[in-house]
Amino acid sequence: MERIFYNGRIITMARENAQEELAEAPEAVLVRDGLIAFAGSLKETMELAADDAVKCDLKGKCLMPSFIDPHGHFVMNGQMASWADLSGCESFDDIIHVLKTYIAENRLTDNDVVLGFGYDHNFLKEDAQPDKRVLDLVTDTIPVFILHISAHLACANSTALSLAGIDKATPDPQGGVIGRLDGGEPSGYVEEAGMNLLQKAILPRVQADYEKMLWKMQEVYIDHGITTVQDGASTESDINALMHMSASGALKLDVVAYPMMPAGGKELMQKYGETYRNYVNGFKIGGYKLVLDGSPQGRSAWMSEPYLGEDPDYCGYPWMKEEEVQAYVSQAVAENRQLLAHCNGDAAAEQFIRTYENAPAAGTKLRPVMIHCQTVRNDQLDRMARLHMIASIFIGHVWYWGDIHVKNFGPQRGNHISPAKDAIDRGVTVNFHQDPPVTRPDMLHSVWCAVNRISRGGNRIGADQAVSVYEALKAVTINGAYQYFEEDQKGSIVNGKRADLVILDRSPLETDPMEIRNIKVLETIKDGETISRKRETL
Repeated sequence: MERIFYNGRIITMARENAQEELAEAPEAVLVRDGLIAFAGSLKETMELAADDAVKCDLKGKCLMPSFIDPHGHFVMNGQMASWADLSGCESFDDIIHVLKTYIAENRLTDNDVVLGFGYDHNFLKEDAQPDKRVLDLVTDTIPVFILHISAHLACANSTALSLAGIDKATPDPQGGVIGRLDGGEPSGYVEEAGMNLLQKAILPRVQADYEKMLWKMQEVYIDHGITTVQDGASTESDINALMHMSASGALKLDVVAYPMMPAGGKELMQKYGETYRNYVNGFKIGGYKLVLDGSPQGRSAWMSEPYLGEDPDYCGYPWMKEEEVQAYVSQAVAENRQLLAHCNGDAAAEQFIRTYENAPAAGTKLRPVMIHCQTVRNDQLDRMARLHMIASIFIGHVWYWGDIHVKNFGPQRGNHISPAKDAIDRGVTVNFHQDPPVTRPDMLHSVWCAVNRISRGGNRIGADQAVSVYEALKAVTINGAYQYFEEDQKGSIVNGKRADLVILDRSPLETDPMEIRNIKVLETIKDGETISRKRETL
């Protein structure tokens, strides 16, 4: 089937800047066999099209490349969809109420587990973690485990602690913390690797139809105009679920998985190697993943200078020892694999850059990716540019936690979070992600954040790091494609590329920057076929 899109603003994302984009915008786009066949004048398009081509009148709306998610947790996002939603809780009482309601509605028994996600202690009335003293009020017979919005901190009740065998004598694991009450008794609060002790004990109790959840989660991405997504930190069960969906034809999106190196990543790469950098019915493995530190809003990100607060020496902490990181980085380079590394603190960023620089024959062709880049310094950006290391920036931090970062780091470091402008100015390839399920996969909100740099409290967070609308759009289209080595297939409207497109209710380039987050996705098109439509006609 052929389709002709015309009579609207067409943004190709194939120009140098917005001025060229608007001046040289095509009048029409012809899609044939899932590819962009032509973009140019309406007259030429009509002449090239078949007589039975479907004419799609944009009616003044905007057509552009669909969005590309450069970092998130597709499978986890599906799993979390069935957990109690704590994102709207403003107090301990709210958390208790939501969890008790969840128990009643799901008819949970002592053989089950209560799971919640999305609380944020930074915005609770008590300004504290809802540890076992709170969660024991929910139930003292069913294990309770709730995950912080950052997914790097958690709290559990006494029943869950007992099930996991965590007591006064349990030591802190490497790269993690077990919270303590006076006298050393575990409080139920855990950080980073400390969460693993609880998850290993309670998650086997969970019975869920993950394939059904993933099917549902596809719709969330699609409705936001995203057609390529990532499953970061994939386990073997995650890969099996995705490959099953792939084999059954259930994937409507392209999914790129990155297994964790410390969790058998090499073995998974060998087992599923036929999908490395090669889509099989919408699924492929893109490379490896490492996590080097935690969360800045949770104060577990590894910093080179201390956080502000009671402990003048506290800088967070690393997940792994230097020699372990160096071994994994060198292994990825030796295998010629792309490597993604979670780095929120500048000390973690330094560790990744340093070990990559020290990897034998690292070269510049593997496109390593620093995930999050919240506090990366300019001297580090200079070195990233030399390594051709991509900065995948969680730009939404400016809105969600910008005020918290200024509180934790002071004005100088706090206003330099998500330094997109400095990165671009240094020649670093920049893309934006939302890290679902931490925040929803809304690319237009990320564009809004990058352009306006406004926090939830209404403050400008690092105005000097604001980028242009066109630069922000590149970060969610062609630069995302570049990360996946797909810039010759996706990310711009160019002859021969896949027809992965989105129709918006207006052009981001001609909208008040403060209104960009209110732009609506009307239709999402994958390989020339509409997979989501918000209205009856088009």
